[in-house]
Amino acid sequence: MRCMIVIPARMASTRFPAKPLCDLLGKPMIQWVYERAVASGVGDRVVVATPDSEILERCAEFGAEGVITRGDHPSGTDRLAEVALSFEADVYVNVQGDEPLIEPASIAACARPLLEPAADKVDLASVYSPCSDEELDNRAVVKVVTDLEGFALYFSRHAIPYPRNDRPIPVKKHVGIYAYRRPTLLDFAKWEPTPLERAESLEQLRFLEHGRRMILSEGKGSELAVDTPEQAEEVRAILAKRFG
Repeated sequence: MRCMIVIPARMASTRFPAKPLCDLLGKPMIQWVYERAVASGVGDRVVVATPDSEILERCAEFGAEGVITRGDHPSGTDRLAEVALSFEADVYVNVQGDEPLIEPASIAACARPLLEPAADKVDLASVYSPCSDEELDNRAVVKVVTDLEGFALYFSRHAIPYPRNDRPIPVKKHVGIYAYRRPTLLDFAKWEPTPLERAESLEQLRFLEHGRRMILSEGKGSELAVDTPEQAEEVRAILAKRFG
């Protein structure tokens, strides 16, 4: 099984322009993500996919492979699908370029179900972690419910399952990294956004609405993704404690 980790990244961002290149303890953020992806040990190849020459140049400086993609993709998944057209692999892992604290073990846990002998039962895979009480009502924290085998039944910004009775099971928080079989990834780029996807503003629902089977493995969520300059400052403080 050939596995490629792809890190989509772009300079354009409404809340934080050029954030992949923001400095975190002397390294651009994209370098932290790349190094964590390499440390996962699951990718035969790790590439940064970007429409921006500035990101490509910085990647070359620290020894990362970068590929130029179109600038009009509506999502990181669409960017991965373009990469899959030019670089053939059996499995593609999507690690977002704004996750400098992502755990390498979570990346490995995401990819593993598609690299095992029974992978033909699985179209794509992702990761969950326990949802804390403080996160239950946070609509920015996506929750997932699974069947008895661990396959996703539904994703929502609401706390699911609804606690009509005392919660018999803990709420699962979705960690937004994915591993795709090649045909599933290429199909995604051909589909129009689906009704539930539009209702929740969650693109992973497009796979479920098309009947694709997504298995969830337990992992660890990153402490903080970077969407704003203020969050970048928080990440600097975390990294300084860890590595400073």
